[in-house]
Amino acid sequence: MQNKFSFLNIFKSKPATKEGPKTFWQAWGDPLLFAVVAATIIRWLLLEAFTIPTTSMESTLMAGDFLFVSKLHYGPRTPQTPLQVPLTHQTLPILGTPSYSTLIQLPMARLWGFSKVTPNDVVVFNFPGDLQFPVDLRTNYIKRCVAGPGDTVQVLNRELLVNNKPFPKPERMQHSYFIITDGRISKDEWTKLDVTEYQEMDNGTGYMAFLSEAMFEELKKLPMVKSIDPIVQKPEFYDGSVFPQNEKFRWTMDFFGKLWVPREGDTIPLTEDNLILYGKTIANYDDPDHIKFENNQILYDGKPLVSYTFKQNYYWMMGDNRHNSSDSRVFGFVPANHIVGKAVFVWLALNKSDKVDKFARWDRMMRQIK
Repeated sequence: MQNKFSFLNIFKSKPATKEGPKTFWQAWGDPLLFAVVAATIIRWLLLEAFTIPTTSMESTLMAGDFLFVSKLHYGPRTPQTPLQVPLTHQTLPILGTPSYSTLIQLPMARLWGFSKVTPNDVVVFNFPGDLQFPVDLRTNYIKRCVAGPGDTVQVLNRELLVNNKPFPKPERMQHSYFIITDGRISKDEWTKLDVTEYQEMDNGTGYMAFLSEAMFEELKKLPMVKSIDPIVQKPEFYDGSVFPQNEKFRWTMDFFGKLWVPREGDTIPLTEDNLILYGKTIANYDDPDHIKFENNQILYDGKPLVSYTFKQNYYWMMGDNRHNSSDSRVFGFVPANHIVGKAVFVWLALNKSDKVDKFARWDRMMRQIK
């Protein structure tokens, strides 16, 4: 008698069965899931793509540049906000609703990287002023690091000094100028110079423009140009918008500091001046769980302190377009835990200016950022 349930039967192959057509999710679900997971890991651990939306780094980086930012250089950060829709930042596309939940907030740590943030690096960081968001979801900014922990920064008549020495000028750095002419400068001339930010004044006999040194030298050669004068924000023009936004320090974008950049482990006395310069930084970024800055005092769990030891490093960031950049001269220090990564190269460069007749800037593509 044949034993239909013989133990050996389990090793026999089963006859093929005819399957119906796969659904969309059966055919594409696994590949899509794999792609999302892989992209999320690469974005967190290795490289992330960013777009330059503003002109604050021109003409080192221009509005419309697409670049890759390395997380490996400084080390990737562990997520603080794990409950987040993959490949989003603050909001969901189209819907505009929050893409995350703060129900779970984890301690943030930085994994090993092969370099440190160094002055002259072009750095992406989370904007410290976005206190309504968790650190890892604050708006991404990109600027040049000009000073690190323990350095002193100063700007004297547009000249940046770090530790009392002139800081190397970025090759494409820009300032604003007032230009007097005896006729209009054509759009073609501005295009040849690659000047994207200019404003006509006085019925075509004057312009305000943002120029690099190379643009400045070329513009001087135009026959209709009579004079080009730098626009300088002098101390008497203090308007309250520049850090630390206090009448006692009437600094401007062109006359700023001296200011010491906090370093982990260093202790400062909490004098009247230091409270103005560092009080909000200590309370908002260094130890927000225990520190409050109230009534011109630093309170630790409600008790006033007379000195303070910093718990992390800080950096000073400035835009290469020095007169059209909201940078550390406005919002102050950038904490180490806000650093996202190092900008390494531009892979696509599209034109976002209506003053330049180009769709793409071909000469900028695949260009290393320095």
